[in-house]
Amino acid sequence: MPEPKQPEKLIDEKGLRIDGRRLDQLRPIKLEVGILDKADGSAYIEQGKNKILAAVYGPREAHPKHIALPERAVIRCRYHMAPFSVDERKSPAPSRREMELSKVIRESLEPVVLTELYPRTMIDLFVEILQSDGGSRCAGITAASLALADAGIPMREIVAACAVGKIEGKLALDLSDAEDKYGEADLPVALVPNSSMITLLQMDGSLTPSEFERGLGMAVEACKAIHSMQREALKKKYHEIKEVVEEKEESEVIA
Repeated sequence: MPEPKQPEKLIDEKGLRIDGRRLDQLRPIKLEVGILDKADGSAYIEQGKNKILAAVYGPREAHPKHIALPERAVIRCRYHMAPFSVDERKSPAPSRREMELSKVIRESLEPVVLTELYPRTMIDLFVEILQSDGGSRCAGITAASLALADAGIPMREIVAACAVGKIEGKLALDLSDAEDKYGEADLPVALVPNSSMITLLQMDGSLTPSEFERGLGMAVEACKAIHSMQREALKKKYHEIKEVVEEKEESEVIA
């Protein structure tokens, strides 16, 4: 299948992008927690046309045993794009990019996980891209952090991530696939909002020092907004569980 053609304009005369958003506007985000029964923790995110599933298993006994560390748990991460997630069918075998992003996501989350509480164990994290539309690295971090929280793994805080890019000479928040491909720069950021600790900062392309500073500020504010959505998704799940437990208790009393 041929690659989609480059749009004539990424920003129209009204200052709107090809999907109708303003430059400082996030794509619509939907978050769900605890959707996989077989995993210890799970989360699902839709961000624009991205559809991403994250699952966590552990902490559990390290296997093979030689990977175990005496002072902390080992976090392993696999980022994988399904063959049907992109326009042209992708090989199911892991690519170099997938292996790189597996490492990026793991290193973005390691600073917040209290691995020292679980020595000689491992925590497996799977990020499956069901449909990709640009920014899957950041959306994957957002979902993976929620899955860790859902698994009950002690964390300092939830990590949220978002990217800022440069298209047609202007800074734009949360790039879509076409903007990522045909833009001039991409700046992915992962943030621990309460402590303002940045756990991921990468850049493709080029920005001036002032553009970088302004773009980083935009990404930080977006991460804070996404963090609020993450907290609401967690609250929603456990509020629903509480309602089910209360209804069960009421029915037992009546019986």
